[in-house]
Amino acid sequence: MVDTALFKSEYPFKSHYLSLNGLKYHYLDEGQGDPVVMIHGNPSWSFYYRYLIGQLKGRNRVIVPDHIGCGLSDKPADSQYSYTLEQRIDDLEALLNSLNLKKKVTLVVHDWGGMIGMAWATRHPDKVARLVILNTAAFHLPTTKKFPLALKLCRNTQLGAFLVQGFNAFARGAARVGCKRNPMPSEIQKIYCRPYDNWQHRVATLRFIQDIPLQTDDPGYDLITQVESGLSNFAEIPMCICWGEKDFVFDHNFLAEWQRRFPNAAVHSFADCGHYILEDAKEEVLPIINKFLEDNPLPVSVKK
Repeated sequence: MVDTALFKSEYPFKSHYLSLNGLKYHYLDEGQGDPVVMIHGNPSWSFYYRYLIGQLKGRNRVIVPDHIGCGLSDKPADSQYSYTLEQRIDDLEALLNSLNLKKKVTLVVHDWGGMIGMAWATRHPDKVARLVILNTAAFHLPTTKKFPLALKLCRNTQLGAFLVQGFNAFARGAARVGCKRNPMPSEIQKIYCRPYDNWQHRVATLRFIQDIPLQTDDPGYDLITQVESGLSNFAEIPMCICWGEKDFVFDHNFLAEWQRRFPNAAVHSFADCGHYILEDAKEEVLPIINKFLEDNPLPVSVKK
């Protein structure tokens, strides 16, 4: 059981919901000022960004959705929702359109959030002012990277699927190994896993893994190719990369690809940290992101 008092103290935010075809799409909308949009991955949720939200909401409008099936959003069956990358992008677009933002946004992306966020960005390059990249990708698996065995098991086998949905193995495992320098306390691990408390509530966790496109005939493969080719639109946009080098998926191979594509990015790499970099090195990463935003003021409003 999750300690309710601890959860409220760690996540003291007001919930908002957008209706997407009858499904409740949860998001946070904190503070006023230049908009910062934070996109989480799998198997995390908006809780991952709590410290960064707290730091920025005093001078920014911070918008943080939970993907459908994740966090505090609805968790529908496959018959009610298409658990695909394209649908995720459409969801994010619907949310940002509903908020009628008048200024360019800063995107903060992590894990699957990188692909979702940058796919939205390639649809609307004129709406993006700054990018903060945290252990993620917006391109195909680098040729130097072998697809991890644990992900292969979950993606391709009935046993893996059963472990993910039956025992919450992916969320539990990520919470345990996602931090290296500062192992995640057990109570915080429980909060990360809290939304995924039964078989049905773990559908998204499994579908995210199964939706990873590796072959040209996989759903979403062509979409990732399009996003990859559109990254050049952001070559001149300020970019800050904070990276945990001990991430078992998004390791140095992915970081090298970001650096190859964006040689002017400000890179802060942490040799002793893992996937959940905002947990593992928050004392260093939060000030880095804060200074990055201060040093790169938001440009003029979006042209209509």
